[in-house]
Amino acid sequence: MLSEDDTYVKLSERMKILQIITLSELGGAQSVVINLANDLSRKNEVIVAAGEGDGKMWQALNENIEKVHIQHLKRALSLVSDFFTILSFIRLYYKYRPDIIHLHSSKVGILGRIVFPNKKTVYTVHGFDSIRIAYRRYLPIEKFFQKKCKAIVGVSNYDRQNLWDEGITNNVYRVFNGIYQPQGDVAMKVAHGYAKKILCIARVAKPKRFDLFLETAKMLPQYAFIWIGNQEEMENLPKNVFCLGNIPNAGIYNKEIDLFMLASDYEGLPMVILEAMSFGKPVVASQVGGISEVIENGVNGYTVDNTAKAFADKIQYVLEDDYVYKFFSANTLHRFNESLTVDKMVKAYMDIYQL
Repeated sequence: MLSEDDTYVKLSERMKILQIITLSELGGAQSVVINLANDLSRKNEVIVAAGEGDGKMWQALNENIEKVHIQHLKRALSLVSDFFTILSFIRLYYKYRPDIIHLHSSKVGILGRIVFPNKKTVYTVHGFDSIRIAYRRYLPIEKFFQKKCKAIVGVSNYDRQNLWDEGITNNVYRVFNGIYQPQGDVAMKVAHGYAKKILCIARVAKPKRFDLFLETAKMLPQYAFIWIGNQEEMENLPKNVFCLGNIPNAGIYNKEIDLFMLASDYEGLPMVILEAMSFGKPVVASQVGGISEVIENGVNGYTVDNTAKAFADKIQYVLEDDYVYKFFSANTLHRFNESLTVDKMVKAYMDIYQL
């Protein structure tokens, strides 16, 4: 829709980069935007735009980043809201004249590719299974718009391969998510007296398999199982299960635990796993999405089938042998430092911006 003016930017020049995401609340994709924007803002002019949500994302962005709330941008489909969002995108473009527009999430990925110049636009798919499996009716739209940007980015080789398999093959790349190790102080006020502590950070939603978490906890009553991310009080829990609610900077709780667990029906590359890895914590997680690309069986954790027995067996194996635990922990930290830091992620995106 908009003209492809001034699309070439030299590497030495300061760039003007617009990052857009649907929701302004904290979450995995928002963490990518925050880390990417904050790092890029050291040498570039960065604008971050987002729509509905509690606005907690804004608080995590550097002061030198321009923050734009798009009133009509919502996750749900709405002809009226989406029309006004498109108008907002047009105004945003002519106000800032960005060199790069980076779209995050499927909703923004569609509306943004309608509006912005192809050669300036990068679209990151934060977990393609959410479209390929959960919302497959939108797949033809993704196929139709695949040439309306300079690059489509999957956050794992798994996502990239599935994009190809579904016929989305135009300029598809892979960039692993990157994080900083969560910073801050924490004192665990629950689960005293247990031999080991297992943590999961996730919302309580059907794909996140809280049911499997509970079943696994029942099989290992000697360990404490701690869940962070529930929005409401959870009742009738096993004695060794503790739900702490929705806590800001929850990743810092990895300091206080022994192993991270994530049961899920589908994922891209979960930020919560990377946070655990940054503290050298072994991980036992579902064998879905790109998790097996960072968690190697028998090296730094396990990816398993979605059964309580599979989770319980591997958790027990890792935690009950000190040598095994120290081996897994060292490998986990090495894997994180090798390829899952913000520096690695930013470099990969800068290479794509400069295509």
